[in-house]
Amino acid sequence: MAALLKALAKSAGPKLAIGAGLAGVALLVTGWIDRPAAEEPAPPAPIAKAPPAPAPAPAKPAERRSDQPMTIDPRALTVKRVLKIDGPFRHGDYAWDESGAPPTGPVIITVDLRAQTLSVFRAGYEIGAAVILYGATDKPSPLGAFPITQKDADHYSNLYDNAPMPYMLRLTSDGVAIHGSDVQWGKATHGCIGVPIAFAQKLFGVTKLGDVVVITNGKRLDVSKAQVGA
Repeated sequence: MAALLKALAKSAGPKLAIGAGLAGVALLVTGWIDRPAAEEPAPPAPIAKAPPAPAPAPAKPAERRSDQPMTIDPRALTVKRVLKIDGPFRHGDYAWDESGAPPTGPVIITVDLRAQTLSVFRAGYEIGAAVILYGATDKPSPLGAFPITQKDADHYSNLYDNAPMPYMLRLTSDGVAIHGSDVQWGKATHGCIGVPIAFAQKLFGVTKLGDVVVITNGKRLDVSKAQVGA
């Protein structure tokens, strides 16, 4: 009998050892799964991303005196469309129509002192035109191309008795600008280009610093290949 029990114990020993080992692994795994959440390692903190650098502000165009006009590429003056204006264009009149014109693109303003008119083009499409006032003989408006160097919707002259110059677009360092005026026959300016106030407001809205104004005395752009109207 004793010999039989010993033989049974001998044959069962390896199985018990394996069972005990598996039970130990199971306890270890169970202990890991059942570990309280407070003991779990904290996830790594997210790496903070640096905010994107702000876009650099456009450089302010250099100011020019009336006798320092800039040169301009003639290709920038190509006209693709002109506004259809019916009837005579009198002092105080203006036209504005952006329909059919590109919503964006370079803006160029032309002023013809002899014709007493101003036109504004965007991407070669005329979107506005107005009858103007200009400088009298003792203070003539300058000729040539000048960039817009300052915009001020509520400007007053620091040269001429604090005169109002609404929607002012400065062209030269010696006081020449485009601005809203009471455009009537027989009136003149001290060299500035005066346009109807409602037109000046629209012009102010579509221009930015650096846009170019070309002032001539009878020299007009070639519109022979431009379409008329929308």
